[in-house]
Amino acid sequence: MQAVDHAVLTQVRDWLEAGEPCWLATIVATYGSSPRPVGSLLACNRAGDLVGSLSGGCVEDDLIEKLVAGELITDGPQLLKYGLAPEDTEKLGLPCGGHLHVVIEPLSARHAATFSRIVERLDARKCITRSVRLAADSRMSLTDSDDFAPLQLHEAPHADPVLEQTYGPSRQLFLIGAGMVSRYLAEMAQALDYDITVCDPREAMLEQWAVPGVKTVCAMPDDAVKAHADDPRSAIIALTHDPRIDDMGLMAALDSRAWYVGAMGSSRTSAKRRERLAQLDLTPAQIARLHAPVGLPIGSKTPPEIAIAILAELTALEKSAQAAVESPVQATA
Repeated sequence: MQAVDHAVLTQVRDWLEAGEPCWLATIVATYGSSPRPVGSLLACNRAGDLVGSLSGGCVEDDLIEKLVAGELITDGPQLLKYGLAPEDTEKLGLPCGGHLHVVIEPLSARHAATFSRIVERLDARKCITRSVRLAADSRMSLTDSDDFAPLQLHEAPHADPVLEQTYGPSRQLFLIGAGMVSRYLAEMAQALDYDITVCDPREAMLEQWAVPGVKTVCAMPDDAVKAHADDPRSAIIALTHDPRIDDMGLMAALDSRAWYVGAMGSSRTSAKRRERLAQLDLTPAQIARLHAPVGLPIGSKTPPEIAIAILAELTALEKSAQAAVESPVQATA
């Protein structure tokens, strides 16, 4: 499951609302090794300003060259195929055997309302599906969605292809407790493109928080979970070592739609925690969702080691789920 880059769509909205035309590029198919997965986004304007990524630089440079040379059309989407010719591999730095198919859409002020609605849904941590006909009129439609779905490129004989993509909220780590483990975890997780929210009812702990780019919430964790992390793109982890705080948050988390719920502590502490949660009327199925002790068992002891173990487990579970539910998206040429 992949979330679409919120920053790209927000920049597209801002450009369009300012009356500035731009182009949106979407990877619709990959073959062999690929630097970026299907669904990845990049946007650029006439000044050559870029946001997002398709390959890490080389394909982006080629798009800018086409833009400057006037080769990017402005009256409808087009499909560009990278890696088909041997010279592409050398010029663009693509992995051996790697192909990328990219749809380029010219956008103008008439699309501003569409992208404003998309960003509105993402800001509310909800999903929305955009369908666009790959023809001169580039007709678009939006449908509110309950969950994320893989990108689809629908093609049929004697009909224009239709690109259908569900935009979902960014992956979120919702951390209960503003302690040392939370600090290392927040710093490392941002490098993996997580949005981070730290909740702690203790004002003094939040006043000492010093990680830029992290949202902080001073509230009781059960209320904060319901307000900020009740969605399938959130992972909730209790890290205070104080059962009066952690257990309240876990009660709400285990009854939420969060895809992952974890709690820090030893095996003995975790067993006692499960006993307490059972006394708080949580069902056996809800308690079984709890990952405790949190993280992969790599012998971690220090706060940075614990943070590494947690991110390793999250990454392993996400990749396993992605392999189980997503089949490769192929575009016919």
